[in-house]
Amino acid sequence: MKLEHASWMEVKKYLNKPRGILLPIGSTEQHGPIGLIGTDTICSSIIADGVSEKTRMYIAPKISYTPAKFNMKFAGTVSISIEVFKGLICEVIQSLLKHGFKFVYILNGHGANIEPVKEIIEELNNCNIFIKSWWDFPEVNILRKKFFGEWEGMHATPSEISITQINHRKIINKNLNDCAKLPPKKLSAKFIKDHSGDKHGHPDEHFRLFPDGRVGSHSALANPEYGKLILTSAIRAVTKDIKLIEKSIQ
Repeated sequence: MKLEHASWMEVKKYLNKPRGILLPIGSTEQHGPIGLIGTDTICSSIIADGVSEKTRMYIAPKISYTPAKFNMKFAGTVSISIEVFKGLICEVIQSLLKHGFKFVYILNGHGANIEPVKEIIEELNNCNIFIKSWWDFPEVNILRKKFFGEWEGMHATPSEISITQINHRKIINKNLNDCAKLPPKKLSAKFIKDHSGDKHGHPDEHFRLFPDGRVGSHSALANPEYGKLILTSAIRAVTKDIKLIEKSIQ
């Protein structure tokens, strides 16, 4: 059910009965000493795959290049401007809706994407565009809190790294692991509130405050078995959310 693996005739047949389409978005940015640079995209994509299996919805090609300016002091991060990102997302959505998809469900894995996408939805004045981050759902957060407590933190979180470890490499390097084994500096409630949505400021300042890339997150607590449980919960929650949307816009 991946759009890029379908022919146009198959899509046209699918749209004989208008349905929604999933659009996973993430980032290409550092995720601490043992987190993969593609973590955000991997998480949104694997959840979208599971949701597609349950709903039989098409999945649009994932979008991995997004705003991540605050991480540009870390090697491998690729950041695009908010303006370019909004333009890209806007044109992708408009193309999908023009072809007859009933709604676009954006499944997000990166905090800095949220505000720009919400602005797009408002600017397009379209009630058939939805965005949810995979951590938005109470049942998912119950597991995150149960497994990691305050060490979930804000960036390079053990929950997202746990999800990547299900089907992707687990970084094993003595020097890196020694660094990651030490817990990071704990975040205050005020810091978390002030910096939600990845409002982490200038790259130099961010690198000075968090030189190993973790933002209050004890990445070494990641565990693929925990990841499987979080993944299952996220797939179930998103599927339920989509079914409610389908009923509301019939």
